[in-house]
Amino acid sequence: MIFDTVCPWCYIGKRRMEQALALRPHVDIDLVWRPFLLNREIPADGIDRTAYLIRKFGSEARVRRIYGAIAQAGESVDIEFAFDRIDRTPNSVDSHRLIRYALLNGTNPRIVETLFFEYFIEGLDIGRQDVLQEIGARDGLDGDAIGAYLNSEEDIDFVYDENTRAHRMGVNGVPAFVFNKKMIISGAQEPQILARMIDAAIATADAA
Repeated sequence: MIFDTVCPWCYIGKRRMEQALALRPHVDIDLVWRPFLLNREIPADGIDRTAYLIRKFGSEARVRRIYGAIAQAGESVDIEFAFDRIDRTPNSVDSHRLIRYALLNGTNPRIVETLFFEYFIEGLDIGRQDVLQEIGARDGLDGDAIGAYLNSEEDIDFVYDENTRAHRMGVNGVPAFVFNKKMIISGAQEPQILARMIDAAIATADAA
């Protein structure tokens, strides 16, 4: 799954993929998380969310319509978005680094769900290293080690390289799902569609 931690549709897409996997309980699937940067130009300390959204969508009324639709879609997968709690749109590079660190240090992928929840439900600024350090520590990681890692430049290039790789694959928006490194479908697709993609990926692999 190619995604960004600050993308509400990616949170919805994650939940729908989980529902798709539940529809195919007999299939052994290795779900890999690949970073994407929707807002590569955002400074390290983030940007005022209201100003950013108005600049992106043109007016407060349009922002309300768009995010109202997202909130409605979220309810279908038990996500109660609290967009009003979010003050800043963060730079998401460090949150992707935390996910990589967690997965390389024995933590299961729940860190992805945790980051989505803390940002979209609790309104935490997941662009701040101290916030990420606390989130990681609560998820069972060594807080001091996370702090040292985030204060270094380790894996920054990895995130940017993965973002470039996704664009080279033709992915210009997220979420996007890649099956067997060949079949790509973009958008927060319904679980039934994702399940059929799983079937197609299995059939293709068997044919090969």
